[in-house]
Amino acid sequence: MTLQDEICKRRTFAIISHPDAGKTTLTEKLLLYSGAIDRAGSVKGREGAGMAQSDWMSIEQERGISVTSAAMQFEYHEHIINLLDTPGHQDFSEDTYRALTAADSVVMLLDCAKGVEEQTKKLFRVAKDRGLPIFTFVNKLDRPGREPIELIDEVEELFGLSAVPMTWPIGSGPDFKGVYVRATGQIQVFERSKAGRKARLAGQGSLDDPEIRELLTQEEMQKLKDDLDLMEHVLPSFDLGEFLAGRQSPMFFGSALNNFGIAEFLDEFLEMAPAPGPRPLVGDGEIQPDQSFTAFVFKVQANMNKAHRDRVAFARIVSGHFERGMDALHVRGGKSIKLNYPHMFFGRERQIVDEAFPGDILGLINPGVFRIGDVLSAQGAIEFHAVPRFSPEQFASVRLADPGARKGFLKGLQQIAEEGVVQVFWPKGGAPLPILGAVGRLQFEVLQHRLKDEYACAVLLEPRNFSMARWIEGGWPEPSRFWGELVEDAEGNPAILFENDWQRRTTAEKNPELGFAEHPPK
Repeated sequence: MTLQDEICKRRTFAIISHPDAGKTTLTEKLLLYSGAIDRAGSVKGREGAGMAQSDWMSIEQERGISVTSAAMQFEYHEHIINLLDTPGHQDFSEDTYRALTAADSVVMLLDCAKGVEEQTKKLFRVAKDRGLPIFTFVNKLDRPGREPIELIDEVEELFGLSAVPMTWPIGSGPDFKGVYVRATGQIQVFERSKAGRKARLAGQGSLDDPEIRELLTQEEMQKLKDDLDLMEHVLPSFDLGEFLAGRQSPMFFGSALNNFGIAEFLDEFLEMAPAPGPRPLVGDGEIQPDQSFTAFVFKVQANMNKAHRDRVAFARIVSGHFERGMDALHVRGGKSIKLNYPHMFFGRERQIVDEAFPGDILGLINPGVFRIGDVLSAQGAIEFHAVPRFSPEQFASVRLADPGARKGFLKGLQQIAEEGVVQVFWPKGGAPLPILGAVGRLQFEVLQHRLKDEYACAVLLEPRNFSMARWIEGGWPEPSRFWGELVEDAEGNPAILFENDWQRRTTAEKNPELGFAEHPPK
């Protein structure tokens, strides 16, 4: 098989949603229908169900939420699918934004009762800014919800995106019977099954099929005919070019928990979603997927295997044929390195691979070499656009429950901070322990849990009144000319922590020769 053949068969996408829209459940059911797993776990911990493949951290399993993105590769209908399950909670937005840099398309998941929620709006804007084509999956049709046409109008009004239904629900709540598939004109009537099993078809056929007439009531048949008339005469037809240009979103309806509408979505996703394409470089030019090997690191994770205490760098392959043991330039370090132990991941499970292609997500054992945003290249020094880094908005001082555990604490903090869970600031005047910064408070809880669970180090966190960090360009300000606390970040870059915007503005006015950047230097 040629390199071009390998590129064309790959689909790399991320799922985004507001918390509790059913994102991880949808992820599990896509894995179920692809044959990657034979039973799906439920994040709600239903009796007899297993844990979700993508929620592998103990804190995720205990709380039933995703706190970190997970990469999984599986095959379906002669395609290779790389799926990125992302956190929904806004406190973990930074991890989601980084995962979106590795995706070629996005599935936006909506709760049929709640529609477009606040976090969905934020994530949509990020996907839109990156030019990613966006699918819409309306979930939880097994519960009472809003009318489909109302959800279509909401997507169009909020996002300026023409939502084009590719399936249409038959009933809702306890009366949800199945879906009409627009591309084939077929009606799929489902039997309810156990949550972790594939749905069984009670019947399949056209509107005129006697079997369908037996399975649906006269009222259900008439409503479906009216809905289809509306869909055909009022709503637009799907246009692949408009979708890839970001002006249309194919919309699907179903229930991930009850397995309704999943296979119908997955089949059409393969036909519509783009294969890996070119990626722009800083300055001019772009890298085509059929050029020599290039990749970038979008995620770093420690202790995926606690028995080995290893760290893994997740790298999205942009171009070329990757082969195990090949040499590549580590652009930031300026040195060639040999990539001997590449892995593919399925949640926390892993296996060594001998080759990989554009769109694939490689896991590289990381002995402290790789950072988020690093570029690997077999075609000389290149620079892709930066992986997003956020300025922290929440701050806390840290105390050790056991002062004798400082060495273990510093090791654990360094490794977890490399993942982007928190940012570390050391007071300029000297201090035995740092000030920590995060985008959201839940990140501090994750840090506490992981330090105790993975490093046997209990810590106490005390909130600080700072509200922002700025990185200083041009030297330190004079003692009488700043308001805030001078610190250095983990890389030794000078920074200052402010309690409010007045302190920031006043310090900037008193120091016109200095710059105060919202993000750290590369």
